[in-house]
Amino acid sequence: MRFTRFVAFAATLLVFSVISTFSQTSTTTPAKPKTSTTTTKPTPSTYDRTLLKPSLLKDTAPATYQVKFVTTRGEFTVTVTRAWAPNGADRFYNLVKHHYYDGARVYRVIPNFVAQFGISAYPVVNAAWANKATIKDDPVTQKNVRGTLTFAKTSQPNTRTTEIFINLKDNTGLDSQGFAPFAVVDDKGINIVEMFYDQYPDPAEGGEQPNMEKGGEQYIASKFPKLDTIKSATIVGGTSSTTSAKPAATATKPKP
Repeated sequence: MRFTRFVAFAATLLVFSVISTFSQTSTTTPAKPKTSTTTTKPTPSTYDRTLLKPSLLKDTAPATYQVKFVTTRGEFTVTVTRAWAPNGADRFYNLVKHHYYDGARVYRVIPNFVAQFGISAYPVVNAAWANKATIKDDPVTQKNVRGTLTFAKTSQPNTRTTEIFINLKDNTGLDSQGFAPFAVVDDKGINIVEMFYDQYPDPAEGGEQPNMEKGGEQYIASKFPKLDTIKSATIVGGTSSTTSAKPAATATKPKP
């Protein structure tokens, strides 16, 4: 997969992940999010074979649904509201339904900016989603505030694929660049997200994303072993009774 780009600092954001590069904001924000997670090295035989055929993953998502993430830092749940960004919500629904994110690293974490994931643990899956498995842009109806989830993309139209970032602070400068939030982390879960390992150099700046995509978990584990891992991401139901589909309030970042 291509590293979705995040048009950072002035003109272009970093490009990360498969086609779904996410451009990031301009001069007011750091480079696009990219990082990996820590977990046991997955075996090549465990991925859902449907992931090798992106064109088949076209189910329409429910109006609202929740996804539970189990990570090496703990668990958190996100609530997706399809009306916020229908194309993004549908793509996320299909990826989670087929366990795309299971075993993936939170490979790019920039303190006080974003935590990004979306590179599969399996090189063959990354190759299947590279360059052409894009979705059309959604109108930006929500602000990129702390705790919201947004697909990464390049500065070009309709380039989203699998890369997602979680805003670690209010990054509303991204709103005007076409980054459309589609979900939000629950209030307590944001504390887990803020603990993801963030001490490696930005892989977008170092040109490591292509290597991560080609080498998958084996490469990431050898070069960036401390990155946190998404053990599983599972659809668990409709709107949470403990969250109100709104961004989490600002909180102090807990110590790892």
